[in-house]
Amino acid sequence: MTKDQRPETRALVDIVIKLGGSLLAHPAHLEAVLVAIGDAAAGARLLVVPGGGPFADAVRQVDREFTLSDDAAHWMAVLAMDQYAHLITSRLTGSVLVEDVGEIEAAIAASQVPVLAPSRWLRNADPLPHTWNVTSDSIAAWVAGMVSAERLVLVKPPGAPARDSVDEYFHRACPESVTSVIVPADRTDALRASLRV
Repeated sequence: MTKDQRPETRALVDIVIKLGGSLLAHPAHLEAVLVAIGDAAAGARLLVVPGGGPFADAVRQVDREFTLSDDAAHWMAVLAMDQYAHLITSRLTGSVLVEDVGEIEAAIAASQVPVLAPSRWLRNADPLPHTWNVTSDSIAAWVAGMVSAERLVLVKPPGAPARDSVDEYFHRACPESVTSVIVPADRTDALRASLRV
């Protein structure tokens, strides 16, 4: 599979939901978001993509202290997303950890909510630059394109601005066919509206 080749021509997923890792500092809001996702899964094909949160912050700290190579920092930060994926799966009712397109498709067919641990898929495709300018937001945007999602919902921490809170590479990673929406975690009404198809 080439870097730009989509595995599916039809939409595999309706909505990709990127859960910011900083939500871990707001447990009550995270729980409310997970309930909203679980409810929305009854009417839409969803895919959850985790951020890196404190797991990626640990990589940033190590990078500051040891000056990691760009490649090492990139893959360590991607593995941080895998860790958050395990946490989300343990908290989101009806969810299952997935690693690639085939597992996403199987989860949706089984009426489960797939939560992506992206490291294996990204290792195989390696579609994005290895720089801190590319965060989990850009990874989620790339994933949304690969599964031909209609919408990408980025759930940010409470009080986050509705604009300009994505990384520098995001608009290059997000296909024109995907509508992106930023929702602060304390706006559960807006989140629920954004998860309807």
